[in-house]
Amino acid sequence: MLAELSVSDLGVIDALSLVLDPGMTALTGETGAGKTMVVGAIGLLTGERADASVVRPGATEATVEGRFVVGDEELVLTRVVPRSGRSRAYRDGRLLTAADLAGLADTLVDLHGQHAHVGLLTTASQRHALDRFAGVDLAALDAARAAVRDAERALDELGGDASARERELDFLRFQVGEIEQAGLTDPEEDERLAAEEALLGDADAHRAAAEAAAEALGTERGARDLLGRALAELADRPPFQELAARLHGVVAELEDLSQELRSTTDGIEADPARLAAVQDRRTQLSDLRRRYAGTARSSLADLFAFRDDLSAQIAALDSHGERAAAAEAARARARSALAAIAATVGRQRRERAPVLAAAVQERLADLALAKAGVTIQVGADDPGDDVTFLLALNPGLPMAPLAKAASGGELARTMLALRLVVGAQVPTLVFDEVDAGVGGEAARSVGRALAALAVDKQVLVVTHLPQVAAFADAQIALAKQAHGTTTVVRAEALGTGARRRELARMLSGLAASESGQEHAEELLATAAAERGR
Repeated sequence: MLAELSVSDLGVIDALSLVLDPGMTALTGETGAGKTMVVGAIGLLTGERADASVVRPGATEATVEGRFVVGDEELVLTRVVPRSGRSRAYRDGRLLTAADLAGLADTLVDLHGQHAHVGLLTTASQRHALDRFAGVDLAALDAARAAVRDAERALDELGGDASARERELDFLRFQVGEIEQAGLTDPEEDERLAAEEALLGDADAHRAAAEAAAEALGTERGARDLLGRALAELADRPPFQELAARLHGVVAELEDLSQELRSTTDGIEADPARLAAVQDRRTQLSDLRRRYAGTARSSLADLFAFRDDLSAQIAALDSHGERAAAAEAARARARSALAAIAATVGRQRRERAPVLAAAVQERLADLALAKAGVTIQVGADDPGDDVTFLLALNPGLPMAPLAKAASGGELARTMLALRLVVGAQVPTLVFDEVDAGVGGEAARSVGRALAALAVDKQVLVVTHLPQVAAFADAQIALAKQAHGTTTVVRAEALGTGARRRELARMLSGLAASESGQEHAEELLATAAAERGR
């Protein structure tokens, strides 16, 4: 609910603060006292267009703040309208766009009357009212629409250009073919070839080095001969037994080394043809790594991984037709399910639209629009999202959309009738001019209707009729006061005595009239009795 409203420098209002309660509150006062300007201030909080002309003369900007209580939480909405430049909006002191403000306010306040924002005038809100009355559950429809979107997205992701897929397949197969033609089987082949190239590339030098080493080890006065002499000198000498044993091991190891050296040397043969083959193979592998695995320094394992990835892409493209057929079938099923659910929703809307129209028309009869006719059109295409409320205020007039068929007061009463039938989703309802052009018993009917809404909603109503104001739980009187050369608006929450005097003024123009106050007391008592108080 709107717990507090603060307005400064807006039109005739210099500074005004209202503390509001639940239930029904009537805003009353002489014509021009600023009642409708209060409604306009609330309209600014709902995102209505801000016009610099509303800024009070002499002020640089107008400011409206509203404190709303939603459950256990509070939020403060602010709208600032400068004399020049764009308006600004805030939530709890943080900037909002006007669109965000409007979206937020749509969950808090409904305005009805000459300052009403789009409210019931939009197709969406009219469709929502019908759905609420008809008990239409849109969850299944929303889910079916989401399923169709998902199926269409999945089909789009598969791509639809067959020739492009064939070109990509040809290219992928060519790449795999080049890699497979290399006959790769061992990810360590390149390391083995590098070792073999190093051996073959310097075979003659390797043999010469081995022969020189063998000569140094095994010829007369070579290492083996010298070690043998040293061992002979130490043999049978007790102080050197341990050293002689160690030297004997060295001689044995040297013999083994000599034999392995001869064996290794015998295996080294210059082979230019094999060397060329190894070098060609290594060049081939390096070229493949550079082209398909990133760089020539990449490993053969990287090349194998790239080949496997290419093969997976080929498999995916080869199965495209099958997957596309499955995706198309899924889309067809989703569309069929959506069509069935949409048909059900459309039927519910078309069946209940005349019932809702009749109920609203019956309520309008109680609100001094007894000759009005109401029709609700539902679009022919399922699910019938195109919902339009049509109104004819008098017999013989053509049915027309609400915005074209009714004035501010008539439109407000039409919206009041609909709220009585359907209920309201927002916690606060504001009515301006709802009693325009009515009086007597019709005015009492309007008051009763507003009071009925106020059982579980906060209702603010601008009224000139005492019959309507008498049904309110609280009454606030607004009045202009002259201060030197300026005129300001003041608001007063009326107690019991002051309320009688205000109602007497509304009845006869004479607040102090004893008979007027007696009549006001009667109005209050009668309204309280009808409300069960």
